[in-house]
Amino acid sequence: MSNIRHTPVAPTRAQRLAAGERIDAHRHDDHQIVYAGSGVLEVTTEAGTWFAPGTRAIWVPAGAAHAHRAHGHLDLHLVGLPADDNPLGLDAPTVLAVGPLLRELILAHTRDPADDSPERRRLLAVLRDQLRASPQTPLRLLTPNDPRLAAVCALVHADPAEPRTLAALGAATGASERTLSRLFRSEFGMTFPQWRTQSRLYHALRMLADGVPVTTVAHRCGWSSASAFIDVFRRSFGYTPGTRGRRGP
Repeated sequence: MSNIRHTPVAPTRAQRLAAGERIDAHRHDDHQIVYAGSGVLEVTTEAGTWFAPGTRAIWVPAGAAHAHRAHGHLDLHLVGLPADDNPLGLDAPTVLAVGPLLRELILAHTRDPADDSPERRRLLAVLRDQLRASPQTPLRLLTPNDPRLAAVCALVHADPAEPRTLAALGAATGASERTLSRLFRSEFGMTFPQWRTQSRLYHALRMLADGVPVTTVAHRCGWSSASAFIDVFRRSFGYTPGTRGRRGP
């Protein structure tokens, strides 16, 4: 990332982004929790891309250069925490599950950033407690380092419905299935089928946010049927794609 803007204090605020709108690469000396009340949020760093619908938030640690992109109309909520206040002990971007209580706490805390009342400080304390209890979810697409792995990932990203096996993709890019399987595990910490599901879910979220029908999304992203897609989606995000997630106010 070039031309990275430096904002010492991570702002706490709510703002709306139009579909496709971006916030260019920047970094803060503070930590930040980034939550999409509606739409789908994409956070990109040099290490990869993290994505989250309304049942997820993204933790961005202090000093990490990152950019935001909106898919669908995004109600963005940003919560800044001082660098010495890390309730999760995380030093890399991480997607967190957001339950109903944590969602309401984030919305309430970002409603009036200028409010410095004791009530709002107590609200933040409860928010931090809820963060500690938030499960981490692997909704990310890391940037591959090995060129052989990068070539295979590019083929799958170019066509989420790409049906070829890892062996066939390896033959097309000049790498053996065994080598690629090892690279997926060593660089991404998952198997090729697991990674391809992550990639397909990423593309599916983007399409759904743009209003593409569920059946069309399932077909374009490589699922054998809409019901198979709905099942994977529900297990990954906690709601069905037809409900479009939890909406903001």
